[in-house]
Amino acid sequence: MIRAMGTASSGMKAQQMNIDTIANNLANVNTTGYKRSHVEFQDLLYEKVMPGGMIDAQGRARPTKVEVGHGVQLVSTNKNFSQGPVMSTNNPLDIMVEGDGFFQLRMPDGTLKYTRDGSFKLDADRNIVSSQGYMLEPAVTIPTDAMEIAVSRAGIISVRTAGDDANIQEIGQIELARFPNAAGLEARGGNIFAEGPASGTPILGNPGLDGIGETASGFLEMSNVETVDELVKLISAQRAYELNSKTITLADEMLQTINRLKR
Repeated sequence: MIRAMGTASSGMKAQQMNIDTIANNLANVNTTGYKRSHVEFQDLLYEKVMPGGMIDAQGRARPTKVEVGHGVQLVSTNKNFSQGPVMSTNNPLDIMVEGDGFFQLRMPDGTLKYTRDGSFKLDADRNIVSSQGYMLEPAVTIPTDAMEIAVSRAGIISVRTAGDDANIQEIGQIELARFPNAAGLEARGGNIFAEGPASGTPILGNPGLDGIGETASGFLEMSNVETVDELVKLISAQRAYELNSKTITLADEMLQTINRLKR
């Protein structure tokens, strides 16, 4: 019975983490560029009560064994980087990546971070920056006399200046990064990912080349969370949590029965 309590408690802890992950997915159902997470479990070690192949009294080898597991453990929380639904904004600085790839952001400490959130803005110096003010890498500055901004499928940023309807100037190129294992990226909050030991080294390139997705101006990639799927997972996790708690209650009742035994 003591083993049953420990096994069931491991199940409750695992389902608590499962529910925490689902809750975070549902909280970010409207977050631009958010990628849903899911948990993965493994069973724990098994105690061999009776090994297989033992020889019985008749000299025959037993074809079966007796072993008891000790519960479950959480092994990973993985991000699903499938493409999210598209929202049209008609804002040329709202840019989404169709396919594989991440925008690069230059942090204040000089390091690079990565995002799928393409809701860019202009800062006081007319640099293209993220919603948190981090500069797009490579840096692009919009001229003060620019009347229109356009971003091509290949990531080329062009402007039309005031008083010159015919002259379109190319002022920058968006460079995207992709990773051998995007699931190994480390989530840092604020729709930002950092390179991790499991992600591999970023592969840089222009949109549409070398397996990197194209850019689409005037659109945003929304969260890839499927609300109905998450609610079904939430109900399943809740029921699993309840069943494990009932197992602990049952084991406790069995211990009480043993304690009440008299000679």
